[in-house]
Amino acid sequence: MNTVKHRYSAEIQRTRGLLELAAALYDTSLSFQTERAAEQAMQTESRVGYSLTLALTATREKGVSFSFAADGFRELQAVSRGKLSLGWINPSVAATMAFRGKGLFAKRQPIRTIAVFPSYDVMAFAVHESTGITSLAQIRKERIPLRVSTGTISKAWIKYSPTMFTVTAVMKAAGFTFANLRQWGGKIQSVTRPSHADRREALEKGTINAVFDEGIKSWGQSAIDAGFRYLPVEGTILKKLTAIGYRASVLPKSRFPALPSDVPTVDFSGWPMVVNAAMPEDVAYALCEAIEARKALMPTDNFKPLDMAQLCANDPEAPFDVPLHRGAKRFYLEKGYLKSGL
Repeated sequence: MNTVKHRYSAEIQRTRGLLELAAALYDTSLSFQTERAAEQAMQTESRVGYSLTLALTATREKGVSFSFAADGFRELQAVSRGKLSLGWINPSVAATMAFRGKGLFAKRQPIRTIAVFPSYDVMAFAVHESTGITSLAQIRKERIPLRVSTGTISKAWIKYSPTMFTVTAVMKAAGFTFANLRQWGGKIQSVTRPSHADRREALEKGTINAVFDEGIKSWGQSAIDAGFRYLPVEGTILKKLTAIGYRASVLPKSRFPALPSDVPTVDFSGWPMVVNAAMPEDVAYALCEAIEARKALMPTDNFKPLDMAQLCANDPEAPFDVPLHRGAKRFYLEKGYLKSGL
């Protein structure tokens, strides 16, 4: 019996080949390893860029075009305006603010969720014990000139980066800004990512006495080892944050045993894939089919194989407040990943 051969069209062969090539570049000699102390894990970094915009443009009648990008507020705006098919966002609260018309968004944005990939994180505000600081409000009250390590600081970056928007929002709720810290004699170390080697060196050498950032799994334990404590985000400050979409959370003693107790803060978990609410149902359904077909190759942030049920579970690692697209919901229901009525 003859086996029927199968091939993709020439155009699809070249397109798929380029997609595979792009992904494989992160496993070449252009990449290198760094350590994530809290997880006792090695992390791949790379000289290869990771600011992604991808377009699959249809040229045939009734063809379906796709465009993808991964990042934050800019991508949410592009999805809302129909400029992008799908945005893969970090974290979930950024999408929540867009959907509710809060934070940087003056009105509700027409977005829906396709899937939320697990990524546990919280926003953390750490200070060295030698500062004597026990609350965020104390920084403003005593005008303490902290030497802070944080993300990239610029007006443009704060508009585009959920990380820096959150840091500045918490500081504003506590009554101070980065400009205030400088006026009081403080200094700012800006790093491009939470796990940056310059931050670890500064922690070890004692050239900083505060860290305001997310990515807690990459620097949180290093800060504790260097004699830092974590300040709670609570009371009026927390109330102002939850009013615009943030979920209350904790920096848990279960993950960082050296902590005396859980520290209240705001959640920064979840990597949602979002689309415009007007996306046809069959197209949204197909996106879920594609995730399922390639789940063995999809990267995860929790060191576990991708669990399709978790993508729609709304659990602590993958929270969401933007409703599932009707096509995505139909997929999860039909496949048994989502229970009816949820």
